[in-house]
Parts: sequence; structure tokens; C-alpha cells
Amino acid sequence: MRVASAPHGHVYIQHLADPEGSGSVYRLPDPTPERSVPGAPWWPLVMLDVEWINDHAHEFDVFHLHFGFDAVPPAELQRIVAALRDNGKPLVYTVHDLRNPHQTDPSIHDAALDVLIPAANHLITLTPGAAQEIRQRWGRDATVIAHPHVVQLEVLDHPRPQRETVTVGMHLKSMRTNMNPLPVLRTLLAEIRDRDMDLLIDVHTDVLTPGMPHYNQEVSELLNHARDREDVRVHVHDFYTDDQLWDYLLGVDLSVLAYRFGTHSGWLEACYDLGTRVLAPSVGFYDQQHPGVLSFDWDEQGQPDSNQIAAALDGLPALPPWRTTRSERTRQRQDIARAHSRIYQAATAGRSS
Repeated sequence: MRVASAPHGHVYIQHLADPEGSGSVYRLPDPTPERSVPGAPWWPLVMLDVEWINDHAHEFDVFHLHFGFDAVPPAELQRIVAALRDNGKPLVYTVHDLRNPHQTDPSIHDAALDVLIPAANHLITLTPGAAQEIRQRWGRDATVIAHPHVVQLEVLDHPRPQRETVTVGMHLKSMRTNMNPLPVLRTLLAEIRDRDMDLLIDVHTDVLTPGMPHYNQEVSELLNHARDREDVRVHVHDFYTDDQLWDYLLGVDLSVLAYRFGTHSGWLEACYDLGTRVLAPSVGFYDQQHPGVLSFDWDEQGQPDSNQIAAALDGLPALPPWRTTRSERTRQRQDIARAHSRIYQAATAGRSS
């Protein structure tokens, strides 16, 4: 089965295959875009183009779209859907995001979903809650297939370092559109002061560098004050390599996500791979990705519930280990591969999965 997977090079798609290499699914490699972006050499998606589809339709049996269509207007998506239909190629769409984490205005992504979800021959999503929302909004059923591991299988065996003091981590990255870190940071700074814990704050260099696109003066001022505390460490750096990111996550006991909106999280999956607990907001379906995700609410003014964050910190030291195993993720990969194979076979046969 030949699948035009858009994209193919992302770690999520790479981990849809059986790790032992068995199976009949072949996913086409990403064509190289004229100008790719750092960290995403597959973007913009060359395959997501009417001309490419018409020229290469003989090379694939199924078109499977995941993400990366943020800049594609709905009218162009309609043309792409029509090109697939005219060439007799079924469309499988995995609904990763019901709310795009990179866009402030939800109507932009909604318009794209209004094209893709009704047009897809088969839909996949990652959690039961997302499937329920898809059913309510579009009257379509989506097959729920859990997110695979993010960290390489061999790294799942790495032991966690022993620490005397609980370390809470919050990574601001480059202040993605859906992040609302300042209210959460202020809450953590207040709560950590009264507990035998350390707070590790990471942020990318561009957030603290005047003149850079993501520069944020308010964040810079808050972190300058936070540096003076003995129980707070501030780490400013460029994008981590994968190995550096795994070391970072192994170095914290709790990773706090300050997402104002969103649906699912690959960062959360990496934390589960490495045994780092997650405190996530009660938006989207983060808490459905794995049992044991800690949660807090936002109020209408964008302030986190400080009592819920305090309760999560109080309960953290007594929680049991929260980590997958290599064998668990291997079995899951095999199940995921079989599930996708069944959907592709049903799609090419014109059947409902």
C-alpha cells in the first residue's frame, strides 16, 4: 500500500510504522520544498498541491493528511480535495488539532476543517473527546488511534536521575501563539516559595533578545527578577536538539504546560515516555492522552486556578511513577500500524472502516 503522507518526516508519522519493519504500508518521502524552515524540513508541504497530485497520482494509493496546511486557503483545499477525487485517490485525514495552536483566530482553522472533515473518506483522531467533538460538529465518525511515542525507543530505557529536591519545569519555548505563560509563572513563583521545590524556567533566546520577532519585554523583566531567588533557575538557550530535550525532561519532575487553547500535545507524550509528570490546562483533550495528567482551569480573564496548581504541587511528591516502557510503546506501535493498514485497505476498497 503506497501512501502519500503529508508530511512524512515528522516524528509522529515516523512512529506510525511497525518498529520491526513488518507490514505492507510504504509512505512516500517528503519532496524537498524550495525553502524549508528550521526544525521542519518537510514544510511547506509539496504534496499538498493540485499540480503535484495530478503529476504523481500514479505513485500512491492513498493520500493521508496530518498537519502543515495552516497557510493553505479553504478554496485551495477544495481544489486539492477535488484533484484527489478526480484521480480516484481516497483521502484519509488525521484530526490532530480542532483548534490550531499557531493561530489566534479559530475561524481560520475552522474553515479548513469544514473542507477536510466532510470530504475525507476516513477520519482518525487521537482521543475519544476529539472524536466526540467531530461527531457533534460535523456528524462524522473518527477512528481513535492513540499518539505513539515521541522519544526513540532505545531512550525509553534510560534511568531517571535521583534528586533530593522536586524540580518543577516550565518551558516557554518561543512563546507560541497559544501559550499564556506569565500568569502561570507568577502562580508558580508564589507557590514554590512555600515548598521544598525548585523551579526551572527555560526560554528560547529569541524571546529575550530585543529586535527578534518573539521578543517579549514583560517576560524578560519577570525572568530578571526571578533569577535572584535561590529556588529558581532560568535557562536561556536556542532550540534543543532531540537529545538535549530528552535530557531536559529527565531533569524535571513536573512539566507545566501553559497552553491557553489547543487539542493534543506531542510534548506531553515525550514527558510520558521519560517519566516526567505533566500539569496541563483543562482545554482540548490533553488529559485524555494518558491517565494521570494533572490539570488546572483558566478563568475568563486568562488567569489559572491557583488552588488547583497548589494542589497539584502538594500531591506531586506522593504520586507513583508515571512512565511508559519500551515494550508498551513497541506493542502500541504494532497496534497503530495494523490500525492504519486496515483503514488504508478499507479506503482503497471504498469501504467504511
